[in-house]
Amino acid sequence: MKEVTSPGAFTVETQSSNLVVAVFKADWCGDCRFIDPFMPEVEEKYGDRITFLQVDVDKVGDVSQEQNILGIPSFVAYTDGRELVRFVNKARKSREEIEDFLNKALDVYRTLHDTAERKEN
Repeated sequence: MKEVTSPGAFTVETQSSNLVVAVFKADWCGDCRFIDPFMPEVEEKYGDRITFLQVDVDKVGDVSQEQNILGIPSFVAYTDGRELVRFVNKARKSREEIEDFLNKALDVYRTLHDTAERKEN
């Protein structure tokens, strides 16, 4: 997972025309540590379709405030600088819930790009 270390880097990364999922977390967060063991496998499974960013809310606090991140870990999908969908709640997130969110993000992304292609033709 690529770590974002500044607001500028976050903006550059989320401007991509590819699907980008930012994972907002912090070292002190127990629910964030809970997902750490299985996230590398999730990244590997989706890595050919999704770029993953890690955003430490303590190190890059301005970004989390601008993105209205109120609980962590939070997952937010972007393309072309726009937010597509987010998975944010106070509950601990399971691998299945995270993968369900990633599949939803992929569906939204495909729908957007299919619609854009139809408009071009």
